[in-house]
Amino acid sequence: MSYQWLTLWRYADTFLDAAWLTLQVTLLAFILAVALGLLAALAKSSPLAPVRWLSHCYVEFIRNTPVLLQIFIIFFGLPSLGITMSAFTAGVLALGINVGAYLSETFRAGIQSVAKGQLEAAYILGIPRRQIFLSVVLPQAARAVWPAIINNLIQLLLGTSLLSAIALPELTGTATVINARTLLYIQTFSIVALVYLLLSNLFSWLGSMAGRRMFHPPLVTPVKKPGWRWAKKWLINPAKRENAL
Repeated sequence: MSYQWLTLWRYADTFLDAAWLTLQVTLLAFILAVALGLLAALAKSSPLAPVRWLSHCYVEFIRNTPVLLQIFIIFFGLPSLGITMSAFTAGVLALGINVGAYLSETFRAGIQSVAKGQLEAAYILGIPRRQIFLSVVLPQAARAVWPAIINNLIQLLLGTSLLSAIALPELTGTATVINARTLLYIQTFSIVALVYLLLSNLFSWLGSMAGRRMFHPPLVTPVKKPGWRWAKKWLINPAKRENAL
């Protein structure tokens, strides 16, 4: 069995290149998804009906169609309209648009979780709407939905495996090619599964660290009430009450 692993060791650089490409697609698509999700969430609360309708159509279409079909539409369908792009660009665009629809609902839920009393107080103080959103709404909404955002990032990472269908040499696509050359099914796909597992846990750990750093609770000194425990015991224990008297 050792010679089989030695055979795959020759492809170590190929696996590393595929992992780096997977990270690039994941991060770029996530940046696009956050931008689209935030815009769609704000559009749903717009006073303009056409803007709300466009946002609703975007979210409903993306969430109710397979992501693989969306990848095929962008990579194979757009060239018929004269729009040609590489597999890397198509993958980033497709995954960013897909995850952006899910993040829009996450952001909308976070925005709605902000107490209306705070918004009314900010309006009364004469704070501009933009400043209210950036200083009052956005920090609280981000804190409420931060775990869901990190979860979407991890799902986006795992979704990059679908880009092997358009011949992008990310982790799954590279593993398929190496497996066809070596016929080492278990070893090849076990390595790729381990890399996905490591990257997913890395994102989860980084997200947890970032969340604790950005949204840590304020340091509040608890108010001590001296004598309360003694008073409680005195009221409950009749013997101590009699001795005290």
